[in-house]
Formats: sequence, C-alpha cells, structure tokens
Amino acid sequence: MLALSTDVLRNLIFLLFLLRWTRKALLKLKGRGLFGTAVDTYLLIRQNLCAIFLRTPGIRTQVQKQVQEAVSKIENKLVIQGPGISRYLNLPKEGWTSDQVRSELDSLGKLRHTRWEDGLVSGAVYHGGHDLIKLQSEAFEKFIVANPIHPDVFPGVRKMEAEVVAMVLAMFNAPSGAAGVTTGGGTESILMACLSARQKAYKERGVKEPEMSSIPICADSEANAKGLQDYTSVHIVACPAPSYKAHIPSITRLLNSNTILLIGSAPSFPHGIIDDISALSRLALRNSLPLHVDCCLGSFLVPFLSRAGFPCEPFDFNLKGVTSISCDTHKYGFAPKGTSTLLYRSAGLRSYQYFVAANWSGGVYASPGIAGSRPGSLIACCWASLMAQGESGYISACHSIVGAAKVFEAAIRENPSLNGDLFVLGFPLVSVVAFSSNSLNVYDIADAMAAKGWSLSALQKPAALHIAVTLPVVGALQRLIGDLVAVVEVEREHKRLKVVAGKREEGGAGGDAAALYGIAGSFPDSSVVVQLAEGFLDTLYKA
Repeated sequence: MLALSTDVLRNLIFLLFLLRWTRKALLKLKGRGLFGTAVDTYLLIRQNLCAIFLRTPGIRTQVQKQVQEAVSKIENKLVIQGPGISRYLNLPKEGWTSDQVRSELDSLGKLRHTRWEDGLVSGAVYHGGHDLIKLQSEAFEKFIVANPIHPDVFPGVRKMEAEVVAMVLAMFNAPSGAAGVTTGGGTESILMACLSARQKAYKERGVKEPEMSSIPICADSEANAKGLQDYTSVHIVACPAPSYKAHIPSITRLLNSNTILLIGSAPSFPHGIIDDISALSRLALRNSLPLHVDCCLGSFLVPFLSRAGFPCEPFDFNLKGVTSISCDTHKYGFAPKGTSTLLYRSAGLRSYQYFVAANWSGGVYASPGIAGSRPGSLIACCWASLMAQGESGYISACHSIVGAAKVFEAAIRENPSLNGDLFVLGFPLVSVVAFSSNSLNVYDIADAMAAKGWSLSALQKPAALHIAVTLPVVGALQRLIGDLVAVVEVEREHKRLKVVAGKREEGGAGGDAAALYGIAGSFPDSSVVVQLAEGFLDTLYKA
C-alpha cells in the first residue's frame, strides 16, 4: 500500500512538472511563433557553443590577454596621472583648511576632459544656463542637511516635493486623482513602475510568474528592466526599420495570463523615436493591463512640442490606457542630476510601490520607494529650477533644442556631402537624431569625430551614431555639421584607398569605438564585451 502511494505521488509530481513545462513551451510558441522559437533556440545554442569555445585553455588565455590590454588602455585614458596629480588614499592626519580644499577642488574641475561646455558632448550635461546653476547652488545650500524622510523636521522640503510632482502631473495632462513620486533618476523611476505593476498583478490576479512581454529593444527601459530578470521574465520586442518603433504585432503575440506590464518610449534613447503609444494604449485597455510610458529622455521637451511649433504624437494621460509615466527632471527640466519623477494615473497604483515595515523593532517604517534617506537639497534645486524656468522658459528651450535637431537631421538628409553616405534612422521628433551608413564604418566616423573633440553616442544593432542635442550643443551646431562633413570626406577617401590597395574594408578599424563594437559584433556570445564593461566599471574606482 505504501509502495502504491509512493508511485502515485511520484507520478503526480512528474505530471505536474510535465504540465508546467508544456505550458511554458506553448507560451513560448505563442509569443515567438514556430520560426521565432527556432531562431531563438539556434541563437542560444550558438551562444553557448561560443562560450564553451572561449573557455578552452588556449583561446581563454589569448582572450584574457586582449581583454587586459583593452582594460589597461581604458585605465590609461580615465585614471589621470603625471606631474601635479596627487593621490589621496588615506584621511589626512589633520583636516585641511577651507582654502586648501577649495584649491584642490579648482584643480579637479580643470582636469582634461571632453569639452561639454563648448557643446561637444551628446547629451550627458543638460545645462540650463549659468544663472540657473547659481540659483540651484543657493537652493542646495539652504537645504543641504534636509532629508524628506523626516517631513516634520523639514516641512519645506515636503512641500516642494509635492509641488514638483503636481507640476509634472499637470504637464502630462493627468486626470483628477492622479499621483506620483520623485526618485533619484530614470532608472529608479522605471524600476519602481515595474515593481508597482508586479505587485498589482500579484495582489489582484495572483500572478506568481510575472512577465513583461513588451519591452522595446530600443527603449531605455529595456536596459533598466533587465535588472529585474531574477524576479520577472523579460521579453524584448524588436523595433524594426524603417520606423524603429516597437512592433505592435510582436507585442500582441507575447501577451498571456502572466503579463504584468506594457512599455513604450517617448522617445527611445538610441534613435529618438516615439513609439505608437496610441496603439499600445488600445492594447492595454483591451487586455486590462497597465501601460508605462518611458518619457525620461523626452522629459520637458515632449509636453511642449506642439506649443513650440513642432509635430508631436499622443503619448500622455490623455490616452486612457496610459497608467504611468517616468519623466526625468534632471534632463531637459535642467534640474541637477539625481532627480526624476514617476507619475501614476491613480494613487492606488502608486501604493503598490510603497514599502512599509509595520513590525520593525525600530518603529513603524515607511518609504515611498526603494530609498530611505534622500537628499532634500536636490529636491529644493529641482523645485527652484521648475519655478525659475516656468512654461515660457521650457517652451523657449524646446524651440531651440528641437529646432537644432531638425537642422542637423536636414543636413544629413539634404547636404550632398553627407547624404550620399549617411542616412537618418526613422523619423525623430524630439532632440535625438541617429544616423548610420551603408558605405562607411560609422565607428571609424565616431573615432574621427572624437579626434576633433566630439563625443557622439555609439549605437549597435544596427551600427549607428546619435547626437542628443542640448542647449550647449545648440551653440556648436554648425561646427558639428562642418566637422562631420570633413570626417565623412576623409573616411570616404580612406575607403577609396583601401579599395585601390585591395584591402578588406573592415580590416582597418583601430579607434576606441571601432575596436569595442568590432568585438561586440564578432562574437555571438557577449561575455568578452561584458568583461570589458566590467573592467571599465572597475576603473572608475581606481584612486
């Protein structure tokens, strides 16, 4: 009898195991299709075989040597050494005087760097002007010790934080009852939106194997949401040419009972394209799912496009299916780095991201998000920035920044010195213009532009470059176009000489961007690129 019961139990466990994996396989087939599943399987096998190959003794030694050489090159570039550079690895025996500290700070500020001040950097520094920086410095000083976790101690910070959220909600046409929070940046905003969706699905639908089945491969959130893969299955959706928008039919196929969230970009970071948020909204409503709009980059530009005289597409709470929006105040809101907002259609949705410890021995502890203590000084700076700029200031900035992006786009499309080799990806509406080439190596173009002082953003899959226009870039726009024309002419001549010499076109890439993305495209397994990236991160902490 006991043996019979054991057999029944064993068979039952096996049956449940079989049902579980059969269901997973059917959902995979539904989401990717027979051909897509076959391609995914092939790519997975190829990636694993490549990883095994790279771990063989002789190959591994050679790869590690090349990785170390590349990391050493990164260190030599980033860790500044030489005469006049002092390293401080221990606390000074006696504290420095204020004048000593100021002197060293001045020296650190003057270290050799890419000249963002001259408008030579894509994105990175979202400068609102020297007068605004001076005002922000005063706000920072007034609230330098403030911590919003203590609203009774710092009531002014609580008031400013609530008002920042309210102002940004109004910008995005939030309905009555909408709510929001401030965060430390776009990554935190997106992760909190994912957390809220996961908790909502668990508590309301009992979803225990959550999936985010609609993250565009070109969205900021695609990179950020991968950090949730230990807790949520993440399915990446292509943004195919020529539109470079999230592919709605692919998203639709991936939806199932475990789906917790749809995501779209306004615009995407790589290509500056606004997804079809209207279609995503209809899909979200039809399937009773939340829809998050990643507007971290679009921030204070997209809401003002129409009023600045530029075309726009629906993207905000006016679309009934949009349930949350992330907006970085530290980008085109011109607030200091470390401030962002996350907006919800209702306070109920916001509550799903709250953390409350009711039984902690230290007392009842509650936090609106992942952080406990937060810098009230940055909230004060953010509030001061919004109040100083006002709607008129942001409309004016939108006109200048997006207008400059349009001029740059037109140069690539219409300038005969450029349009024979370069082309724009999609139809960007905001501040980012991405471009590629069918005839030249764009990473060689990036390195040649870097030699002229420019820092453009290198993209992959497909290989491309982009410029994220900021106010400093506006002032350097004609120099950017002129330098790009000169570089393209030189690269065109290099290609001609290679053809005459009978050399393979891909054989001559030697700059930083060309080398890195050449490696990235050489192996189906990304482990070598991961090692290089980790080496770069290690370098950041070399004193």
